[in-house]
Formats: sequence, structure tokens, C-alpha cells
Amino acid sequence: MLIKTQRDGFQLARADELTPQSVYEGRRDLLKLLATGAAGMSLAAWAGREAHAQAVRPNKLAPLPGGRSAVAGAVTMDKATTYADASSYNNFYEFGTDKADPAKNAHTLRTTPWTVEVEGLVKKPSRFSLEDLLRLSPMEERIYRLRCVEGWSMVIPWVGYSLNELIKKVEPLGSAKYVEFVTQADPKTMPFVGSRVLDWPYVEGLRMDEAMHPLTLLGFGMYGEVLPNQNGAPVRLVVPWKYGFKSAKTLVKIRFTERQPATAWNHAAASEYGFYSNVNPAVDHPRWSQATERRIGEDGLFAKKRKTLMFNGYEAQVGQLYAGMDLKKLF
Repeated sequence: MLIKTQRDGFQLARADELTPQSVYEGRRDLLKLLATGAAGMSLAAWAGREAHAQAVRPNKLAPLPGGRSAVAGAVTMDKATTYADASSYNNFYEFGTDKADPAKNAHTLRTTPWTVEVEGLVKKPSRFSLEDLLRLSPMEERIYRLRCVEGWSMVIPWVGYSLNELIKKVEPLGSAKYVEFVTQADPKTMPFVGSRVLDWPYVEGLRMDEAMHPLTLLGFGMYGEVLPNQNGAPVRLVVPWKYGFKSAKTLVKIRFTERQPATAWNHAAASEYGFYSNVNPAVDHPRWSQATERRIGEDGLFAKKRKTLMFNGYEAQVGQLYAGMDLKKLF
């Protein structure tokens, strides 16, 4: 089933079908042309092309193209994970604890209408509709590695823009040291909210300089399409140098604070999930090593694993944020 609205030539939709990688690869070539100005296709023409594609494959998600990013490190040369893998192997405990549960259960999520409140230590507290957020800054495609604390990784082409664009809009006060992210927690549409796995709503947080870093992404899509529900629709955080649980999904509130937020996993098991949660092969999880990882879709369960990269391979871009810190103590 599709639920559609119209905005400035984009169709915003929800669906639970998966896009074949062959379809995505063709779209990505066209996005490159659009980003460099080599193609004169308007967004209206793009929508027309997608309408034809919808007729061929009725449940394909709505398009959300992004231009080429100029942010250093925003495009890895690693081979992208297939859409099928990226949208069917997820952590999203509001829809179940098994990796396949979100894709099965997230069709119940309702993403329209949607608002994100920004409050706390800011000069301009605001309430943004999804349409407001989509208009706030030009969309970019960024191909980020995603590394999860359980030892698996993916490479996903996200669509969005730097979170700092939103932060600058609301003008934080000098006393704001942290940014807290609060996610949707609706037991009517998220069947596992209320389980005892975590306290709800799911809360995450960043230090202000982490939130302002250009690589920190406010994400609205992936693979040139709007986000599938199971991947955090309609808007989520993507922080590529941290373990995946730091990238909060289905955001409904952003709060600027002076004190470090009590985040969901840190509150549940502080000895296992530190506030910073930077990808660090030298700091093991108490129950398993973080020195290696398994790339989903490329490596079989018993295949040779990859070595985990410090800061997930983004050390050149973000290492200076942690100069002088004990990264084993502040994990």
C-alpha cells in the first residue's frame, strides 16, 4: 500500500517493497549528470520518469535525488551494499529485535503528517514540518560506511544534508554543549514500544562539535529514494564514524542542552555502550571483539572478516575532535 502526498515536484510515499540494485545503479548514473549540470532534466521531468517506473514496478518508493557532495570524506569508494540487504537487515527495536523484524513490521509506521520540534538552549525554538525540513537545504547524496556494534557493516548511499544547516537556523546559545535527539515512540504504530529492552522513547545525543561537523547528516532518503520505514523514515540522523545505534531514526525532537543527555543504550548498559561510541578496533565490547567486521552482502558468515577502521575510516575528517582524550575510557 502507498500513502502519497505532493511537494514541489517530489512525491513522498511509504511502501514496504525493496528496490533491485540494477534499478538503483541506473538512477545513480543519472544523479551524477544532474549534479554536474550535464543534464537539463528538470525535477518535473524526473517525476515523469518515475511515474513510468511506478507503472512497471508499482511499489517502488518515491524519488529523492541528491547532488554531489563537496564535504570531505562524504563519498567512500567502497562498493555499495545492495538496496535489498540495506533495507532488510536492520536494528530498529521499535519493530522487533531480530534483524529481519523491521522490514516485516514497519509498514505500520505513519510518516505523514510529520513534525520535528527543536527546543532547549536556542534563540529560535521551532516546529518544522517534514516539508519545511526538505526545503531547508539542497539535498546531497553521500555514500557512508555504517558500522554496527554487533560487528557487521554496510555501505549506503544516503540522501540529505549536514545537520549543521538546521542547527544554524535555530541559533544555539553559548551555553548549549550537547544536542539530544528524541525519536518517535507510538505503541499504536510501533508494536515493540513498551517492551522492556529499552526505556522509550529512544534517545541519543552528540556533543555540539560532533553535531556541527559537516559529515553528520540529517537523512531523508537512500539510494535516490525516500527512506523506507524500516531504515528510519521520514527523517533520521547518520553519524558515519560512530556505531550505528548513535544514528537515531524517526526523529521527532531535537533539544539543545548544557548537560550530557542520558542516551538509551548508555542508560540501559553503560559498561557496554559508552556515550561517544566511536568506532574503535582497540576497544572491545565486553562480550565480543571490535577488531574485525563482517560486510553484509559481501562476506559469508564464515568468510574472512575485514579489519575495523579507526573512526570507521573517517579519522582524517574527525580525529581532531578527540585530540587529547582517552578513547579507551571515553568509549
